Amino acid sequence: MSSLKQQLSSLVYSTEQGQLCPACEQPLASCCCADLADQQRLETLDGTVRIRRETSGRKGKGVTTIQGIPLGKSELKSLAAELKKRCGTGGALKDDIIEIQGDQRATLKSLLEAKGFQVKLSGG
Repeated sequence: MSSLKQQLSSLVYSTEQGQLCPACEQPLASCCCADLADQQRLETLDGTVRIRRETSGRKGKGVTTIQGIPLGKSELKSLAAELKKRCGTGGALKDDIIEIQGDQRATLKSLLEAKGFQVKLSGG
């Protein structure tokens, strides 16, 4: 961890290169911090996709959450769009967790198993 003085003195913008990444101080176009973070996230996964139904924090409305999918950011986004389309509902991708509106656990389990993922139903 760097000191406050080092954090405040780091370069954020260069007239030659434009805006810089605060972590690696490379131009945003050639920054690889997001790729490294994605690789680290994939290394921590155990290979089991967990599907659960949640209502907490949503005023009683139930959503089905899917987490632990071993895919990169772009593939995860396209998978979320495909699952929402196949279920005929809305949803979102937040913090590498796919949220699908309603109780869609059985449908999602069969869809993900057909794609070759090891799926486990967890929670209530």
